[in-house]
Amino acid sequence: MSKVWLNIVGIGEDGLAGLSPAAQAAVQRAEVLIGGARHHALTAELQAERVTWPSPFDAMIERIGKLKGKQVCVLVTGDPVWYSAGAKIASHFTPDDVCIHPHVSAFQLAAARMGWALQDTVTLTVHGRQVESIGPEIHPGAKLIVLTQDGGTPAQVARLLAQHGFGRSPITALSHMGGPDEARIDGTATDWSGKVADFHTLCIECIADTGTKILPRGPGLPDDTFEHDGKMTKSEIRAVTLSRLAPRRGDLLWDVGCGCGSVAIEWMRMAAGARAVGLEPHDERRAMAQRNSVRLGVPGLHLIDALAPGGLVGLEAPDAVFIGGGLSGETADACLRALKPHGRLVANAVTLESEQVLTACHERHGGTLTRLSVTRAEPVGSFHGWKPFMPVTQWSITR
Repeated sequence: MSKVWLNIVGIGEDGLAGLSPAAQAAVQRAEVLIGGARHHALTAELQAERVTWPSPFDAMIERIGKLKGKQVCVLVTGDPVWYSAGAKIASHFTPDDVCIHPHVSAFQLAAARMGWALQDTVTLTVHGRQVESIGPEIHPGAKLIVLTQDGGTPAQVARLLAQHGFGRSPITALSHMGGPDEARIDGTATDWSGKVADFHTLCIECIADTGTKILPRGPGLPDDTFEHDGKMTKSEIRAVTLSRLAPRRGDLLWDVGCGCGSVAIEWMRMAAGARAVGLEPHDERRAMAQRNSVRLGVPGLHLIDALAPGGLVGLEAPDAVFIGGGLSGETADACLRALKPHGRLVANAVTLESEQVLTACHERHGGTLTRLSVTRAEPVGSFHGWKPFMPVTQWSITR
């Protein structure tokens, strides 16, 4: 630790008194203290050059780098590596340069105040993110602890819960935990009216209203879950498609011919941090996909007005690719070349012409060629009969 010049210190509402001896020493010997207005107020008695967080964040990294040779301390709230800046800052420097000093996180404090087992809660943040992003975690019995943006967040979350059919859910806002101004406000989603300090953490116990339709994380959400124009990957086919795409934490999907976004949206819902880029040249379908992504809790779906293969140039290499529209041999080959190691590609075809493309791809590259057929019971007058859907030919391959 003798070479360390950059300390990243988590600090709470109790200021210096709540720090470990090593963290206190790091803050006290700092020649430059970097943090937000709250952090500077909590350490006001110290004599050091003060730097307030610049924007954009990358400017902070550059400025810190120029301070090498001085003792620098970056102050962040709570645990620096849990929904915070600590790990990102540290990644730009060598391990010999940096020491991270953790603090009790807001999640730990909130769980203690609520009497909840932390391992049984879902920890989330909507700081700098849309509140809709917590949507996939809303299900009966779930306990959510959420880092918030400001005093308006509880009302936004309450509206979201009510829209999802969870209006009975208790909500607790815990502000300034661990300090002299600590406060607690309780309510439910349907009657929330509390005025909350900007610096707070939100606790939610999800309780479904009677008759609420509960959506799973996937795969194979009902077709009527999505706004669509009839041209979409049907639920049963989507379930098989997603099982072969195999979403994993943080993975990136290219959805070529995204349509209403059903595959990309389910991909993002199924794994924490999963990302997707959807290529869709039709304005009305991109608009549908955007509305679906927000309503179903994955507003980060990135939609591009482009056709493949040209629209693929310059995109981040994918972990998986789904080709549901605009299928051609050139597109399939370009997607396969772009895949990361262990990447998965799935392409679906419903026409004879596109089926011929997949047969040729299978001959060139191998993989698995499958014919999928779905028949659903539908009303026939006062009775029911089997209605077949167009069969789907599916080509899947793993690099």
